[in-house]
Amino acid sequence: MSTASISRRRSPGDVIFAAAAYGCGVFVLVLLGAIIVSLFVGGLPALSHFGPAFLWHTTWNPVTQTFGAGVPIFGTLVTSLLALVIAVPLAFGIAFYLTEIAPEWVRRPVGTAIELLAAIPSIIYGMWGFFVIVPIMSQYVMPTLTDWLGDVPLIGGLFSGPPFGTGLLTAALILAVMVIPFIAATMRDVFLTVPPVYKESAYGVGCTTWEVMRSIVIPYTRVSVVGGIMLGLGRALGETMAVTFVIGNANRIATSLFDPGNTIASLVALEFPESPAGSLKLSSLLALGFILFVISFIVLAVSRFLLRARSA
Repeated sequence: MSTASISRRRSPGDVIFAAAAYGCGVFVLVLLGAIIVSLFVGGLPALSHFGPAFLWHTTWNPVTQTFGAGVPIFGTLVTSLLALVIAVPLAFGIAFYLTEIAPEWVRRPVGTAIELLAAIPSIIYGMWGFFVIVPIMSQYVMPTLTDWLGDVPLIGGLFSGPPFGTGLLTAALILAVMVIPFIAATMRDVFLTVPPVYKESAYGVGCTTWEVMRSIVIPYTRVSVVGGIMLGLGRALGETMAVTFVIGNANRIATSLFDPGNTIASLVALEFPESPAGSLKLSSLLALGFILFVISFIVLAVSRFLLRARSA
């Protein structure tokens, strides 16, 4: 039967459903394009005024109308990468436990508890970080790190400075807790896609559980694991309120992990309400939003590419 005959026999409901589904897909693309265009057009005056130097200029002074994205870009990248350094080993341990070690009756409740962390609003993480984590960091963690690592060559400077509790390290710790559910869930799901015959064969020749994970599971799923990590990075890059509570909100390049700093999202959240319409400050904030959108889009696009390559 020809395609034309089949098309003529489709019911009106099928045609309406197909048109609605097509419209939804087009709507997403139009909405995404509208966001990109609006941010770019809004930030164009600042980008034109400051030129490419806007990306690395470190001054943010509303009094002199001098704005640069260097400090928030630096803070965004540093806190996000530190969060991955903390979160990835923990997420791997969780996924390893749930797929290879935990008994069946434990896997479901523990897995559900981990996933529930993703449902907690970010402002709750921020309040928890400010009232619980910041005092612990200032009284115990930061002084201990200074005593242990403050005099170590090359890295000692990263663990020096007054232990106020807020700063890049605290923000990274909160971000790590927030991205663990995303990375752990992805790792767990891809670990479960490994054909059982592969693992059974390895156990049959005398491999231990860790040897099976290292030699069979990780090589088989490495691309998807990296994709899941990139998804977590995308989540960390755009976090706003939780970081705003604990990073210190200082517009300067931090030389220590204990120093306060800023991220793109936290700076926009703090400065946007005080930016007059049509001002150079508002344009600079919109330009920051466009830069963050581009960074997040690149990270998520790379992660989707890696996940699709694994599934293919």
